[in-house]
Amino acid sequence: MNNFHDSGVSPTPLSAPIAANVDLILNMIRSHMGMDVAFLAEFAETARVFRGVSARPENPPIRAGDVHPLGTGYCQKIVDRALPELIPDTAAVPLTAEIPETRDIPIGAHLSVPVRFGDGQVYGTLCCFSFTPRPRLGAGDLTLMHQLADLMANMLAADFSAHQKRRRKRKLVESALSAGDPAIVFQPIVSLATRTVTGYEALSRFATEPLRSPDKWFADAEAGGISGRLEMLAASRAIAESRSLADGLSININLSPRTILGSNLKSLLSLRNPASLVVEITEHAPIDNYEDVKAALKTLRDAGVKIAIDDAGAGYASLQHVLKLEPDIIKFDISLTRGIDTDPLRIAMVSALTEYGRRTGTVLVAEGVETLEEEQALRDLGVDKAQGYLFSKPKPAGEFAGVAQAG
Repeated sequence: MNNFHDSGVSPTPLSAPIAANVDLILNMIRSHMGMDVAFLAEFAETARVFRGVSARPENPPIRAGDVHPLGTGYCQKIVDRALPELIPDTAAVPLTAEIPETRDIPIGAHLSVPVRFGDGQVYGTLCCFSFTPRPRLGAGDLTLMHQLADLMANMLAADFSAHQKRRRKRKLVESALSAGDPAIVFQPIVSLATRTVTGYEALSRFATEPLRSPDKWFADAEAGGISGRLEMLAASRAIAESRSLADGLSININLSPRTILGSNLKSLLSLRNPASLVVEITEHAPIDNYEDVKAALKTLRDAGVKIAIDDAGAGYASLQHVLKLEPDIIKFDISLTRGIDTDPLRIAMVSALTEYGRRTGTVLVAEGVETLEEEQALRDLGVDKAQGYLFSKPKPAGEFAGVAQAG
């Protein structure tokens, strides 16, 4: 019997409450009908995944989590109507003799019905069997199984729909990765005192349809469970391509706390001098355990990497990140930069962050600068650095050859 993770299929995980209800129904089926095994099987691509199993013997022939090929056994044949749903005695149905499980388990009686959603889509089958014939099984038992299968379908529908949505998003992102995305562009970070380039932020761009902003691709990767893979791919490409930029500049890469906690960041440190790397923490949501994140960041800091909080001021979570993680760099969100030359409230907020930076030795960077007036206002407030279209749009690394840099 195969382990799911080695099988290449993608079944729908059951939430804990639904899994508990499935177990209750299976126990009821087995005991009410006097069967040895009852189970719920999901049809996942080319396999049957046993999502729940209730069995009488100590060493049952199947267990929850087992994976069998879809074409073997009874389930698919019953959905295809090649076998009857109710088989009180398998010896009375010639086709069952061709199924190895009939002999190997053995199966003397079998009752199975499809589990269908409201749109007619088959989730899988609700089944039970005994090792010996059960001649008393009849139409009433079959009716009960259909009723319980409908109940199962109603229970599973929301989880299944959500999982299918996640699966579609994952496949969409994987198709983009297969096509060569993401491409990497770089945007200069300049000193407001001298207007010389001190570093670059690496940004991802996607050419795969549907054309949309990078944040949508990263959100789909998060929903599909592959955000760490996408972030690490983008970061490694960014570091590799940054080698064509002038020496002595910092390179900013974006990583979420989840990726920082769950990925092997040492592989990135081997690609470039860590002292020239800045990791921007991108996630706007609250962090569940700051101590774990701080421990992971300490490993980076010990290697010489600088830590930045991105989009500070965009919400409560980003300010919490500043207080809890004690970054080397704070990057103002564009919502604070835009129109700061004419907005007293923005001036007050940036002034407070600037004072925080002065007291703690934290470098301040303003994002999204587009006008000379914004630049002057930020300089007057004591902000250290800035980036935005006023200085340069994001471009491939090769287009920055010969750009002046800070000495």
